[in-house]
Amino acid sequence: MTLKVNCPTCEKQVKWLPENSFRPFCSERCKLIDLGDWAEENHKISQPVNDKVELTEEMLDQLESEFLQHNKFFVEPE
Repeated sequence: MTLKVNCPTCEKQVKWLPENSFRPFCSERCKLIDLGDWAEENHKISQPVNDKVELTEEMLDQLESEFLQHNKFFVEPE
């Protein structure tokens, strides 16, 4: 079953497929409209930044490991 999501800009149903290069948007136009809204600061992150959580060395190592696992182009050849 193919997952369908609503385009964040126009609410049109979009199939979530690898060949859809604009996902979650339905088109490049909707993607650019959304980018413009962010650039004009019309969108905001609704939750305040929680700066009271102290990051430990172990937490940073885990985050780095997960990042590198999903972004192999950052790994230098041996």
